[in-house]
Amino acid sequence: MTSQISFLMCPPDHYDVDYVINPWMEGNIHKSSRDRAVEQWEQLHHILKKHAIVDLVKPQKGWPDMVFTANAGLVLGKTVVLSRFLHKERQGEEPYFKQWFEENGYTVHELPKDLPFEGAGDALLDREGRWLWAGYGFRSELDAHPYLAKWLDIEVLSLRLIDERFYHLDTCFCPLKNGYLLYYPSAFDSYSNRLIEMRVTQQKRIAIAEADAVNFACNAVNIDHIVVMNKTSEDLKAHLADAGFQVIETPLNEFLKAGGAAKCLTLRVTEPVREEVHANVSVESRILRIEGHLLDSGLINRALDLIIDNGGSFQVLNFLLGEQRQSTSAAEVKVSAPSHEVMESIITYLIDLGAVDLPEDERDAKLEAVTEDGVAPDDFYVTTIYPTEVRLNGEWVKVQNQRMDGALAITQTPNGVLAQCKILRNLEVGDHVVVDVQGIRTIRKTESREQRNSQEFSFMSAGVSSERRVELVVEQVAWELRKIRDTGGKVVVTAGPVVIHTGGGDHLAQLMREGYVQALLAGNAIAVHDIEQAIMGTSLGMDMQRGIAVRGGHRHHLKVINTICRYGSIAKAVEAGVIQSGVMYECVRNHIPFCLAGSIRDDGPLPDTQMDLIKAQTEYAELLQGADMVLMLSSMLHSIGVGNMTPAGVKIVCVDINPAVVTKLSDRGSIESVGVVTDVGLFLSLLVQQLDNLTSPYIFKAG
Repeated sequence: MTSQISFLMCPPDHYDVDYVINPWMEGNIHKSSRDRAVEQWEQLHHILKKHAIVDLVKPQKGWPDMVFTANAGLVLGKTVVLSRFLHKERQGEEPYFKQWFEENGYTVHELPKDLPFEGAGDALLDREGRWLWAGYGFRSELDAHPYLAKWLDIEVLSLRLIDERFYHLDTCFCPLKNGYLLYYPSAFDSYSNRLIEMRVTQQKRIAIAEADAVNFACNAVNIDHIVVMNKTSEDLKAHLADAGFQVIETPLNEFLKAGGAAKCLTLRVTEPVREEVHANVSVESRILRIEGHLLDSGLINRALDLIIDNGGSFQVLNFLLGEQRQSTSAAEVKVSAPSHEVMESIITYLIDLGAVDLPEDERDAKLEAVTEDGVAPDDFYVTTIYPTEVRLNGEWVKVQNQRMDGALAITQTPNGVLAQCKILRNLEVGDHVVVDVQGIRTIRKTESREQRNSQEFSFMSAGVSSERRVELVVEQVAWELRKIRDTGGKVVVTAGPVVIHTGGGDHLAQLMREGYVQALLAGNAIAVHDIEQAIMGTSLGMDMQRGIAVRGGHRHHLKVINTICRYGSIAKAVEAGVIQSGVMYECVRNHIPFCLAGSIRDDGPLPDTQMDLIKAQTEYAELLQGADMVLMLSSMLHSIGVGNMTPAGVKIVCVDINPAVVTKLSDRGSIESVGVVTDVGLFLSLLVQQLDNLTSPYIFKAG
């Protein structure tokens, strides 16, 4: 019995692979057999005519892909949204399809010419008519989806495609009768997969393997309980049979060479309208402004890549290019996202680049009250290392105590409004916390090309340096240290026990003695092994002069802890003459404040070690205030902790033999950070040598 369902097809009179606009066409230029293609098309045509009505549109010479009528447009009832092809190779098809629709009584809607949308190839109706699945990422733009919702009066669910082999939604996604769905999950990003799982129950989701996906099993035509496709595995056929579907296979490998199969070769033109279903779309758009040296710094590329990589779409509305070398540029970018959740994520990243949500004069920050100590409202804004301002009552207010992974707390004080970064445990009832991402901006320092290149020993841009660049990095760090010391700045050192084990303790002590270090952040272990070396000549039981284990040396660190406990503190042991050298000795003698943060593995510990983690974090943060540089020396735990507390603008040098540690610290995003993969003892030795070679003091030049 023939169904009243109708399809539009186009005979393959002019079909060939004439160009490459998708991965399937690669290597197949003019390698498709016209005779086999005609034979396969006619077989599909014959099968469909047995079960449905098939109308034909006349093929046109010069437009070989017209055979793929799924891309003609999207039909619902007697309304059609005409396709806007991305590639010029297909744009000439549009007037011929428009003519067919108008001649057959359809109301035709046309999208703006610069807004790609490729019809039912990227928009598939739920077979129960409840909503429209719409794809984007390769051929269709997200900004087309609100038009679809408006013109077709239907809810639109946006799905992002991430595998270029599956460049159209219908290549990896096929809604079936009774609410079933045949799809290839790996073709979609995580948000889209979550959306699919929310709308289609597990019992009705038929996820296919890659082997079936590359045979275009999802590029199928569903007519009631019949599914027509190119090829399928026995497992998938059995799965579909269990769901009540009969599979009809018909070879279409000649069309696979152009990236299409059964569904691509057909357009369903009888799609019933459900009267109770109405327009709804979750696509959200914002206009952002970003300023700076957008081109030569790569900032605009980073911004646009972030939008795409995080599931959004963009349109550059205005781009004002700086006319002089020192001039900055400005861009206004329309950002679209499939949901508010995704939009928040994208804007959070863009704020870190200095983007401002427009119109800024109408968008104060959103605040919610803290109702329980130590607990932020849902959807609170998470702070970053960059200097931040928050817009309150029409004024931009600078955020105090800048650090990453905190909340923006707003409190009323006798001196006015105070905005500050607070870690969650410090939030108090009465605070108001910024939620969402509007009314927030970060301040990124803008320098001209001349400023960036003027200093011979300007600090390295972010990155991880290998062994072959150690001497260059050391030279630059030495110049920075000399500059900071001679201008009354502050250097904070974070160090692990490896500094002592590798023979770097003496070099670090020398840096302290000569005024290059103003604070030490460490753990119990470095202090224990430093004092062990000073008192007993060993570090973790190893003779530091001969490099061999000492009999009974494994007990030395415990004897040291016991000795310091007898005196009550490291300072008292120094005063008593028990400790006469080393890192901790120099801290005491040169009045360099230190904090030793304890951990569960600590022996003893030393009486100076702060075993209350929260108090230790607070002391770390206090000692970091006003720092110009942080030297992180082979301590993954403490370095990462310090990195989270350190705002942008503070130069960071992370030295570790483990590349994973320096990479993690460099990835924090600050351009003032550099990671050095090398032995920390070697690094400190070279650093001291380089400082000794700098015979003339750094001369600070104002202006």
